[in-house]
Amino acid sequence: MSLASRSQYYRRIFSAYLGSGRSQLTFWHEVPESNPRARNDQLGEYYMLFREKADYAGARDSADIPMLDYRGVIGLQYNPIAIAQWGLANYNLFCASGDQGRRRRTLKAADWLCANLEQNSHGLWVWNHHFDWEYRDTLKAPWYSGLAQGQGVSLLLRAHAQTREERYMEAAGRAFVPLTRRVAEGGVLIEDEEKNLWIEEYLVNPPTHILNGFMWALWGVFDFWLARTDRPAKEIFDCGVRTLVHNLPRFDTGYWSLYEQSGTRMKMLASPFYHRLHIVQLRIMAMLTGQSSFAEVAGRWEGYANRRANRTRALIEKSAFKLFYY
Repeated sequence: MSLASRSQYYRRIFSAYLGSGRSQLTFWHEVPESNPRARNDQLGEYYMLFREKADYAGARDSADIPMLDYRGVIGLQYNPIAIAQWGLANYNLFCASGDQGRRRRTLKAADWLCANLEQNSHGLWVWNHHFDWEYRDTLKAPWYSGLAQGQGVSLLLRAHAQTREERYMEAAGRAFVPLTRRVAEGGVLIEDEEKNLWIEEYLVNPPTHILNGFMWALWGVFDFWLARTDRPAKEIFDCGVRTLVHNLPRFDTGYWSLYEQSGTRMKMLASPFYHRLHIVQLRIMAMLTGQSSFAEVAGRWEGYANRRANRTRALIEKSAFKLFYY
């Protein structure tokens, strides 16, 4: 990232955290919670509650669809990941309460996802982000994400289960295809030198294997297998589980978790929010797979978070990484 781009990045972040009103960070940074009613043997409530996201009080369009405020030159934007999470949050509340208003919100999100699937240059159907985004490199609009594909599939399958309207299943099937294809083929999969299969949140070269995005996307693959008894989906999910088991030690610093495999000399630690998210996600992975190793790592990482010295060190090192890299 250039000096000018880094300066713009920090202005945007400081504005989002310290400015008046709601920013895009307001949506993302809720307290992560697993859903005790979620199951691993049938498509039911989503695995995380997203409790605060269900009633997100930020900007909405005329159809009541949430829009995130990135401020500055980006401004108000649709984010397909946020819309999917908003829909999943309301689906959970509908299942728990029978509230028809929650059902309507769920289907509004699903309808938006159906209407906004677009073909990429390889002819695969994706949800694009129509704004530039500074990550390691500048992601030029339109860009798509393995995380968006996975969570969009998760919502559309539940909309179909609720309504039996075939258009939701058809859209889920289209959106699932990129989760079966390599990046070079227009999909979101990367196979590394050790034959580990990753779903990439951001499609950059070399890939960074963002941990939270990988796990969330895997749940969409798992849901497709549950809903369709789809053998390729089960194979991809099982490959992803093996990748996690094999690579989790690479995300463990001995005092905190890493956000990604940055490939830089200084490692990119997770923020306190993402560290907590990793712990919740790993416990859900243990529930989905029956593998106790995920719960064991979650317990160790929770122990890291309980030590003030670790929290302080992680915050300092995370800030330093952002200053020198991205």
